[in-house]
Amino acid sequence: MSLTAEPGRLGAAAPAARAGAVEKTEAPPIELATQEGRNKLIGMWLFIAAESVLFASFFAVYLALRHSTMGGPTGKELFDLKLVFLATALLLSSSFTSVMAVLNMRRLQAGAMKAWLLATWLLGASFLALEAYEFNHYVHMGHTFTSSAFGTAFYSLVGFHGAHVTFGLLWLFALLVRNLRREVTPYIAPKVYAFSLYWHFVDLVWVFIFSVVYLMGKVA
Repeated sequence: MSLTAEPGRLGAAAPAARAGAVEKTEAPPIELATQEGRNKLIGMWLFIAAESVLFASFFAVYLALRHSTMGGPTGKELFDLKLVFLATALLLSSSFTSVMAVLNMRRLQAGAMKAWLLATWLLGASFLALEAYEFNHYVHMGHTFTSSAFGTAFYSLVGFHGAHVTFGLLWLFALLVRNLRREVTPYIAPKVYAFSLYWHFVDLVWVFIFSVVYLMGKVA
């Protein structure tokens, strides 16, 4: 009797095993839990792709005009790498804090998420303050937007990036204010994650600016 009953037991166990496997399937991250959230992130990726093309154009113009100083100061004379290294450290640190914000968001730890986002904002604002100081210093050295083709290309590229940082800070400020007392939900999570994607893009562009504009300019 036991031999004839065994196949029945196995047949009954198979659906249960499959059901257990389904139950153990990991749920998607909270930012992908809804179709609306997924659509927002697809939109952000498309936006980043479009902005990448714009920045590539600015880089191409800068590389073509970086030696056209018209007798004015060159990059080697202008750039203070200590200041630029500090600005780079601030912006890269803000990228790390935004990663930590996303990790805590996925753990549904709203307080920690907001603390890391606030740290991101402070680091980004410090970077922007350093950039404003840098521009003011260059203007006093005679390096203005209209002083040469080099000046026009430099301020267009670096200023365009600075405008993106400014927009990111305004966006993050609005996120923090509007969600100050809210918990992490599938409605809020895609917004935080989309900001994080945008901020990483801004940081990556700065790495290229640091390398192409400042390092190449200093050693050329």
